[in-house]
Amino acid sequence: MKHPVELNGKTILITGSPGFIGANLVMRLLDELSSGTVISLDNMNDYYDPNLKEYRLSLIEEKAKSSKARHIFIRGSIADKALVDKVFTDYKPSVVVNLAAQAGVRYSIDHPDVYIESNIIGFFNILEACRHNPVEHLVYASSSSVYGGNKKVPFSTDDMVDNPVSLYAATKKSNELLAHSYSKLYNIPSTGLRFFTVYGPAGRPDMFYYSATEKLVRDETIKIFNYGNCKRDFTYIDDIIEGVYRVMQGAPEKENGEDGLPIPPYAVYNIGGGTPEDLLDFISTLQNSLVDAGILPSDYDFRSHQELVGMQPGDVPVTYADSTALERDYGFTPTIGIREGLGKFAKWYAGYRA
Repeated sequence: MKHPVELNGKTILITGSPGFIGANLVMRLLDELSSGTVISLDNMNDYYDPNLKEYRLSLIEEKAKSSKARHIFIRGSIADKALVDKVFTDYKPSVVVNLAAQAGVRYSIDHPDVYIESNIIGFFNILEACRHNPVEHLVYASSSSVYGGNKKVPFSTDDMVDNPVSLYAATKKSNELLAHSYSKLYNIPSTGLRFFTVYGPAGRPDMFYYSATEKLVRDETIKIFNYGNCKRDFTYIDDIIEGVYRVMQGAPEKENGEDGLPIPPYAVYNIGGGTPEDLLDFISTLQNSLVDAGILPSDYDFRSHQELVGMQPGDVPVTYADSTALERDYGFTPTIGIREGLGKFAKWYAGYRA
């Protein structure tokens, strides 16, 4: 059973906004809420172009002007324990959505320290703050990368996930374990969401669809890993936000077991499109979208701009979400396919670049 959580009138903390998912979630909340406060917390680091985060922050601030809810932006890191504690003491959030994390599988190979700082120490600080300032619901980002090299598809939350193939994946699995222990010890309702390859307008420039677009515009060659033998469960940003928004409003129920001690109010869900796309089909759809949006000319020679290369360390050949639990508990299934999603990205990119 899910315990209903009313969002109106509450203080909601979103860490990792104005990151990609965070910014879109804050804007959705500012649209939906008739009262209350939404707090964005982010360190605005330069893992990718900070101008994009400033751009998303400007969209949030514009949205806040017409919203019935209040928006507050705090610049800082979740790895800063004193700051996190102060935010919780000053604002007493009822619902926390932790999206702040060092993202990226490949980056984690050369920069392991930032993953430990943000994804382990930062998440621990959030848990400790939720322990000392009780919240109604903690929702946090996990990742499809926890499935590692699992051969069984689609990936189910009942599968074993003890074989991460990147440090990034290991930190996300650690988040789930830490959340479980805090749920058990301190009765903190927590829900982890395993996101599957999120894409869309104003997305992360390190993601393939975005970086490939930038390279093609600059007349450079794009590398296609594993010689194109990859399948990805791409999930459009609006589908992700709808899923997160619904999950925020239903927390795992608090109940005691036969021993009189709390059964951890803890859950983990996949959020994925549920239709893995062949990487070469995805690239072909992206190319068509870029031509349709006028970003590239119709006679652009795509073939000469592609290089087939081997698998990257930390990568996996297939991701495929079984999201039936999300549908069962929250009545939600992603609906937006790559033709529509990449079309919207291309239109946005044309305007942003201009």
